[in-house]
Amino acid sequence: MNENNDRQLTTLSKADTTEDIADFWDSHSLADYWDQTHEVEFEVTARRRKRVTLDPELWPKIEAQARTRGILPETLINIWLLERLQNCTSA
Repeated sequence: MNENNDRQLTTLSKADTTEDIADFWDSHSLADYWDQTHEVEFEVTARRRKRVTLDPELWPKIEAQARTRGILPETLINIWLLERLQNCTSA
């Protein structure tokens, strides 16, 4: 919750883990707590993703494989690429 990893309860939910905070907000409305909030500023640094063009005939096969595993096609492709790269560096 804070930078030195000490357990600290959040102001509204009184939770000390991300999971507990999520559980709290899954069952509560921000509208009920709006008067207890305050404006904050923070910076988000996101890494730009790269795009790769696939053969259109591959996509349905990838989608089917991903569906059987219960993951997104993009996730499956990343897993496969990582596995392949690991095999290349260990050979």
